[in-house]
Amino acid sequence: MKLWRLRPIAPVLAPAFVLVLALAGCRREEEPAPVAGNATTPAAPAETPADGPAAPPALEDVIERTPRYVVGISYPPEAKKYPGLAAELERYAQAAREELLQAAAAAGEGTGGALYDLSLEFRMLAETPRLVAVAADGSSYTGGAHGNPLVARFVWLPAQSRMLQARELIADEAGWRDVSAYVREALYAALSQRIDAEELEPVERSQLLRTGGRMIDEGSAPAADKFELFEPVLGAGGRIEALRFVFPPYQVGPYADGTQSVEVPAEVLLPHVADEYRDLFAAAPVA
Repeated sequence: MKLWRLRPIAPVLAPAFVLVLALAGCRREEEPAPVAGNATTPAAPAETPADGPAAPPALEDVIERTPRYVVGISYPPEAKKYPGLAAELERYAQAAREELLQAAAAAGEGTGGALYDLSLEFRMLAETPRLVAVAADGSSYTGGAHGNPLVARFVWLPAQSRMLQARELIADEAGWRDVSAYVREALYAALSQRIDAEELEPVERSQLLRTGGRMIDEGSAPAADKFELFEPVLGAGGRIEALRFVFPPYQVGPYADGTQSVEVPAEVLLPHVADEYRDLFAAAPVA
């Protein structure tokens, strides 16, 4: 019997993150559209100034409260050791903050007292000499029934001082077909279990399966851009035993299903992993 490791993302909230959730208003009236762009993908790197590289960011936690909006951002102190990674985290956070401020400014004074808020927490997932992984989770509320999800993952290669991208890790189409097939099977099984637990009428159950299955198929199509958010699952020796692919709300299910993830074991991935990265994995031969 095949076992999948499928789990919702439920991080422990940092103090700044919790404070913003407590401060934020609760006026949620209509369903917002999914956040595009930097909700799941970090912003493009900024150009280096002509007078030399910028100083490494301080990554100081942020708590702002005004009559119009609340902002709370928390960073892991360990990330400060990696200036390039720290710059990517700060860039993502600042892009989310700027989007919130623009929305608050555009709303003007006639918002009926609605309070906009941004809650964003960065967490250290892994730190070894070969790779560092950070998760970003949160939400940005600019009106509607609930906040827009903010979900991002950063996998940093210290030796190369650069980010590891999914499209570089697995470069061939056959690899993404295998990953997609594994992930879809796990997501379909989880969907069926959730629907069965609700004890619905056959017609309603069939309709939910079709709707949910359509979202799964579209959100986990065999292409690198569908799997750009991933976390390394490390073994005792610091090598990767699996990759946990992360899917924000709306990608493979409705908002109510939250952020979902599927762990794909190394034995499924390794036949397709680029040679440059094979030694990161537990099953790879050690030179």
